[in-house]
Amino acid sequence: MADGREKDRMEDEQEPRGAEGGEVVADDPILEQGVVVFRGYVIERINTEDPGRHVSSEDLGGRSDEQEDQQIKDVVDQLLKIADELNRNVEFQRLINQVQVNCVKEVFMMVTRSIFVDGINWGRVVALFHLAYRLIYRALTTNHLENIRVVISWVLQVIREQLYPWLVEQGGWVGVIRNFSRWRNVAIAASLVLVATFVYYRKTH
Repeated sequence: MADGREKDRMEDEQEPRGAEGGEVVADDPILEQGVVVFRGYVIERINTEDPGRHVSSEDLGGRSDEQEDQQIKDVVDQLLKIADELNRNVEFQRLINQVQVNCVKEVFMMVTRSIFVDGINWGRVVALFHLAYRLIYRALTTNHLENIRVVISWVLQVIREQLYPWLVEQGGWVGVIRNFSRWRNVAIAASLVLVATFVYYRKTH
């Protein structure tokens, strides 16, 4: 058992390299752009919710110029518009405040499987991003900086293992720019299920 745990720990430590835009994602536009978009999402949410806290792409394992691409900016902007609905939902905020900063990978992956088990849409993708953002924000504000790239690597793994074929069908991340408004209510419903499942699992394990 000890050997297995040690192997899992080493694998977890290695994963953030992929989240940094290294060799794991560099040859795949959807994966590479997905991580850049997520970092952009995190940066913009922090700029909105905590303007005094400066966070750059480099702080999140990225490149200094990666957010300058106009297509990235447009995709992030649309995701943020959907996420604005989440922030207005009192129940969502209550649930997400119960999420612990030191959650384990097993819990995070269980929750993402639960949210996408009966389908994928942009609202659910935003719910995933928003939950991961909250974990990163708490890592920043509680000085658990080592957790930031770990969470980003989890998001990358979900994109690769659960969302990739669907993203290909959408034409990549630019797919969210078309008809984004119809995903707003879906995002709220999906996110409530996501976080409620997360909280319940934490309480029972």
